[in-house]
Amino acid sequence: MATEYKQQLNNKLKIKQPKKYMAIMYNDDYTTMEFVVSILEDIFLKSSEEAYSIMMNVHKKGSGIAGIYPVDIALTKINKSMLLAKENNFPFKMTIKEIE
Repeated sequence: MATEYKQQLNNKLKIKQPKKYMAIMYNDDYTTMEFVVSILEDIFLKSSEEAYSIMMNVHKKGSGIAGIYPVDIALTKINKSMLLAKENNFPFKMTIKEIE
C-alpha cells in the first residue's frame, strides 16, 4: 500500500529546476582590468585563465557573462562585486538576466 502511494505521489509531483540567470559585467573606462580579474577569481571562483578570458571579452565587446546561477546566488555575487567596486571607487556595473 505504501509503495502504491509513493508511486502515485511521484506521478503527480513535477519538480521544476530553478530558473538560471546570467551575471553580466559591463566595460567602463575606469575600472582596471586587474580589478575585474580579481572579482572573477575571488567572487565568481574562476581560474586565472578563465577570469582573464572573460575580462578580455568584457573589454573588447562591452559586456561579458561572469557566470550562470540561480537568482539568489547571482544577486549575491553581483552585490558583493559592486560593493567592492564602490569601496575601490570604480564605476563597475553588473546586471542579471534570466535565461529563457
